Amino acid sequence: MNANPVAADPALEHLFEIDARIAKLGGKIRVLDAIGWPAEMEERFLAGWRAGKPELPQPTTQPQSLDAEVAELEALMASIDRGHPIGHWLWKTAWSYRVAAQMLRGIGTPEFTKCSALLYGRPDTIYKSQDLTAADAAADMLASTDQLIDARLLPEIPCDIPAADFAELLRARIDPFFTDDKVDVVLNADLASKAAAGSKKITLRATAMFSHLDLEQLVQHEAFIHTATLLNGKHQPYLRSLGVGAPRTTRTQEGLATYSEIITGAIDLNRLRRVALRVVRVKDALEGADFIDVFKAFLAAGQTEVESYRSAARVFRGGDVRGGVCFTKDGAYLEGVIQVHLFICKALHDGRADVLRMLFCGRVTTADAITLTPFRDSGLIAPARYVPPWARAPERVLATVAFAAATKRYKLDTFEFDRFVEYEDERIAESGIAC
Repeated sequence: MNANPVAADPALEHLFEIDARIAKLGGKIRVLDAIGWPAEMEERFLAGWRAGKPELPQPTTQPQSLDAEVAELEALMASIDRGHPIGHWLWKTAWSYRVAAQMLRGIGTPEFTKCSALLYGRPDTIYKSQDLTAADAAADMLASTDQLIDARLLPEIPCDIPAADFAELLRARIDPFFTDDKVDVVLNADLASKAAAGSKKITLRATAMFSHLDLEQLVQHEAFIHTATLLNGKHQPYLRSLGVGAPRTTRTQEGLATYSEIITGAIDLNRLRRVALRVVRVKDALEGADFIDVFKAFLAAGQTEVESYRSAARVFRGGDVRGGVCFTKDGAYLEGVIQVHLFICKALHDGRADVLRMLFCGRVTTADAITLTPFRDSGLIAPARYVPPWARAPERVLATVAFAAATKRYKLDTFEFDRFVEYEDERIAESGIAC
């Protein structure tokens, strides 16, 4: 390993300067902060709904003025040597911030959705070499879960743990994992989601009640992936952009976090259905469904009024509540988890555990994990400091994949429950051995 990568490649010194400038600019383009909805809108909408007089929400979000940031990003992009692998990676990173800035400048207009689709994809996109979309996969997933069990028969999981008590449980789980960093668990009454992760803290909504299932899900999704990859990126010795989470990395990062839930058994059927439902509802919004239409659809799928409002708000934040213009990020979870699943299967199939480990070196895409792998050997990129337990033992992943593949052809709707008894009796009768 080369102790000084710059000595072997003098072009890196200039690229490091560009990397630092991109990371600094990225901190000024804060997508979720710019499109968040105030909590009082929820109260107003639900009061109207319960009174039988629902009205479309009136978001206060406005287009952002990011002209200076856009101009600087464009200048940086023009100065990058894209023939250099690190240069090309930095150009793509700058490009994604440029698109995010343009998206925020177009809040409430079709430009917002155009840019959102570039960053997070659209659920109606047909994949190259495939004949289905993410919305098709989501619909299949919902149909499959319906075949597994009637959603009405799922036991209700009580959310009976106050946020303050839940925070203590979460701290106890994550402190032994983050051995070299202090990651706080804090409460915030204004947080839109139930939880959000950064490199220094995991924030919980102070007014939320949590279930025992939430604990493992948040550990695997928020702490062991989102916080861990940010910290791994910030511990990188040369490339700062690995520790800031460029918008282009969202699909892979959310996919990896959701995959972490699945592979560890942390996800439950209700949450899996929520992920799929959001994809379908994003498609509906793109096709013209308004906020109330989408809210009703979530409600009909079994979500509570509060959950349905918040799910619909996720789709329309930054967009137009009348339909046609929306935020497509929720479609990225399912597309991302499918992409990550295929990537991991291919890496294990080809004996490329080295590429698999690169998924955790910072905030990267599956493409980055491939193109940046050679630079780990040169010392430019350091190994990930924090890797979730399941990824340290890839044979567990292979076992799960192999079992799922072996059983997927069995159809539950082709036989009745009593068939288990009949099968055993038939085997005894066919044996020819008298009892």
